[in-house]
Amino acid sequence: MTRLDADAPELSTAAACDGPRALLLESREVPLGGVRAMEVHRTLPQRDLPLVGAWCFLDRFGPQVARMRVEPHPHIGLQTVTWPFAGDVRHRDSVGSDVIVARGALNLMTSGAGISHSEYSVGEDAVPLDALQLWVALPESRRNGPPAFERHEHLPTLRLEAISGDPGEAVVVMGALGGVESPASAYTPIVGAEVRIPARSRVRIPFDPAWEHGLVGVEGTARVAAGADEASTDLNPGHLLYLGTRRDHIEVDAPDGATLFLLGGEPFEDDIVMWWNFVGRSHEEIVEAREEWEARSGRFGRVVDHGDERIPAPPLPAVRLTRRRRRI
Repeated sequence: MTRLDADAPELSTAAACDGPRALLLESREVPLGGVRAMEVHRTLPQRDLPLVGAWCFLDRFGPQVARMRVEPHPHIGLQTVTWPFAGDVRHRDSVGSDVIVARGALNLMTSGAGISHSEYSVGEDAVPLDALQLWVALPESRRNGPPAFERHEHLPTLRLEAISGDPGEAVVVMGALGGVESPASAYTPIVGAEVRIPARSRVRIPFDPAWEHGLVGVEGTARVAAGADEASTDLNPGHLLYLGTRRDHIEVDAPDGATLFLLGGEPFEDDIVMWWNFVGRSHEEIVEAREEWEARSGRFGRVVDHGDERIPAPPLPAVRLTRRRRRI
């Protein structure tokens, strides 16, 4: 998905990710409007928390009834992770992919130095739609490489130990959790998993204590017991509970059942510059990518089955873009 907002750059003092946290952060509604008229809530980046591991962006579009028409637009320096809950979306890109994004399948696009893609809901009428779209910042070793797309319809699951009630389940979408590893290509130590908690159950989710983690509410209310000396936190849809580092597990219960999405990974190797659909390391990189997109450079290719339709880049802000740094 493209970003139609263009955040102003921020100057901030960096804070190290140096221990456990239990910070509840709220998503914000992004006014995309236009012919799409789609309701989108953004959970990452937060003003004080630009990344969780390599995860640098998280939107949820839905649940809603809408007609999606996202015309071709570019990306650099990231992977897009599309994880649907309801509805079918047609993905087309400049490496020749033309697939239907549907529940249960991971669609992973790696931009490398440059790619473009479009996203249309299937059919001409408004349909039920609900999905997460996340971005993973690519490390120096991969961010200037070639673009790629992959689809995974069979993802592994991890049985979550029950403290009481029935066991839970985690679908490992990206990276690894509790010794279970996704087949999707990942370029930094990372985890992304859909976590399902049965009603009236309490389960344990294993963590790598060297990584930072966060939980996103998707459906239902979950109570998260982050540590023996910490009060439980209620996690509802539209909120992110940032848990920091140095935890080897958490316990979660859900009186009526809940679905969560777990984000985590090794703290990212660098601060990033993120503007519009681009993730880079400097103002100059972003300016160059924008100019090449506007000039219809071959860097971004041509999306299969599209003509000249495209989303133009917004104007750059009147100040220099700076790296985003955590303050929590």
